Amino acid sequence: MLSYRHGYHAGNYADVLKHAVLLQALTLLQKKDKGLVYIDTHAGAGGYSLSDEFSEKTGEFRDGIGRLWQRDDLPESLQLYLENVRHFNESSDELGFYPGSPALVDMNLRPQDRMLIHELHPSDQQLLTEYFGKDPQVKCIEGDGLHGLLAAVPPKERRGLVLIDPSYEIKSDYELVAETLIKAYRKFATGVYMLWYPVVHRQQTEAMLSRLRESGIRRQLRIEQAIKPDSEEFGMTAAGLWIINPPWQLDEIAKEMLATLQPLLASDAEPGNYRVVWEVGE
Repeated sequence: MLSYRHGYHAGNYADVLKHAVLLQALTLLQKKDKGLVYIDTHAGAGGYSLSDEFSEKTGEFRDGIGRLWQRDDLPESLQLYLENVRHFNESSDELGFYPGSPALVDMNLRPQDRMLIHELHPSDQQLLTEYFGKDPQVKCIEGDGLHGLLAAVPPKERRGLVLIDPSYEIKSDYELVAETLIKAYRKFATGVYMLWYPVVHRQQTEAMLSRLRESGIRRQLRIEQAIKPDSEEFGMTAAGLWIINPPWQLDEIAKEMLATLQPLLASDAEPGNYRVVWEVGE
């Protein structure tokens, strides 16, 4: 259960989409002055070296952030993401490090905001705690983030952005994630919930998403990018975000992002596709 380490996949095409959309959602929510809480259920290590054994073993970042690193022609929405990654690299011309979700959000927290981040893997939890130290705006919790989410909502701010980004190592994760998200929504119906999902076996993923679609919850948006067609062979062919209560205009911004990302990140051998679809409306 604790074998998964995100360092193997840091900065890949799925991270590009996830983190670019996450930053846009946060930016849109911060247009209001009132404070908010960011809740991360599977925070990972916070940040990653792209020259360590994990990243070097797979090299996935080269077909993700690596394809964007030197570009200066990206739309504003993606430029914000790239600027944050460059800031994490201390504005170096060399891409040596990649920020995880908590590091990206931390770089954009206002004084009235706070973060509540969970990690179960002991090694990553230690790194996470060392990274954030005694930052009074950040609370690191070692434990299951899905249980932690239910304990954390509704937050005192009554405004929140939740990222659910599990490893999906075991099949039961799919069912548990959907069940937890529905429970969390019933406790905190005004929160913005972002569920990251992989497409390894399409039927398995769609069963989870169908449960959410049929839950009676309104305003559910799918943002998905496929780098190659669905396949029965091993490996992720697509990844996406299923967002409940997306901030106004996030759907249009996502369309602009994906129109740019698709030709840049799709597999060189096979064409991919993308979609931004309201699966459940108002």
